[in-house]
Amino acid sequence: HNDLVEAYRQAGVQVHRVDPDGLPPPNLMFVADLFFMTGEGAILGRPASTVRAGEERWVARKLADLGVPLLCSVRGTGAFEGADALWVDAHTVLLATGLRTNPVGAAQVTGLLQEMGVDVVDVGLPYGAMHLMGQLRIVDRDLAIAWPGRVPFRAVEALRARGFRVLMAPDEKEAQKGMALNVVTLGPREILMAAGNPVTQAFFEAADIVCHTVEIDELVKAAGGIACLTGVLLRK
Repeated sequence: HNDLVEAYRQAGVQVHRVDPDGLPPPNLMFVADLFFMTGEGAILGRPASTVRAGEERWVARKLADLGVPLLCSVRGTGAFEGADALWVDAHTVLLATGLRTNPVGAAQVTGLLQEMGVDVVDVGLPYGAMHLMGQLRIVDRDLAIAWPGRVPFRAVEALRARGFRVLMAPDEKEAQKGMALNVVTLGPREILMAAGNPVTQAFFEAADIVCHTVEIDELVKAAGGIACLTGVLLRK
C-alpha cells in the first residue's frame, strides 16, 4: 500500500489517506466502493456486504475534512458501491446493477445524477462479476479497455455510440489473477497498473498507452486491485 502511495506521488498525484480511529476494518482500503465523485460533490456508497457496513462513515469524515460536499447517502433498502459507476464524459455515466449495487440504490443515484443533467446508462453485470470497475476501464477520451465475456454488452455499445474504441484485454489469466485490467488512468493514455502482467502491459503499450507499474501481490490476495484502492477526487 505504501508503494502504491509513492507511485502516485511520483506521478504528481496528490494522495489523501483515510485514517479511522483505532484498528481499521480490512476492506476499508477499497475506498473506490465507498463513494462516487461528481462535479458537485460526492455520493456516499452503501456497501451490499454486511461485513462492510458503516465503512462509508470514515470516508465521509475524510471528504468533509477536505471540504468536499457530501450530496447524499444511499438509504433504505438501497445498496450502491462507487465501483459500479463510471463517467464516460462530462454528461454521461454508466451505472451497473448486480452483486453489489441493487436497483433501489441505483435508482437513488440515477435520480440525483439526472437532476444534474447527467445521462445515466443502466448496464447489468454478468452473474459473478463483482463490479463494473473490474470489467471496463477508460484510458482516454476515445479509448477504453474491456474484459471480454464479462463486460456488459450495453456498456460497450454505449461507448462505441459516443465515439470510443473499445479494446479487449488479451489475457484472461492476467486479468483474473494479476488484476491486469484494474488500472487507474493518470492522464490521456497513461495508466498505473499492477506489475507482473507482461502480456497485458505489452498490449497496452502497443496501443500507445504509457504504463507505470507497482507491485501489489499482497493486495491482490484480498481480491482487489489498484483501482479498487483508489477513490478519485479531482481530475483536471
